[in-house]
Amino acid sequence: MTVVSTKEFNTQQDKYFDMAINGNVCIKRGDNMFYLSFAPVQEQYPEQPILEPDDDLRNAIPMTEVRDRIIDYIRRKNAMHS
Repeated sequence: MTVVSTKEFNTQQDKYFDMAINGNVCIKRGDNMFYLSFAPVQEQYPEQPILEPDDDLRNAIPMTEVRDRIIDYIRRKNAMHS
């Protein structure tokens, strides 16, 4: 593992990103350590499929109705405790 200061890392970022492909690079800032390690983006963050409209969406209620129901619920709860 390679340990570098933030100043060193800032001046030679390309070098340390390339080194992270083959092993861990540790950036030290005061008492804190930050690790760079290589992981292909496809494996780490798989592409999410776009959802198609379905029956759940067709049966959904508008946000204004949700808001109104929540307000009514809160008013009923407050009335019960008054």
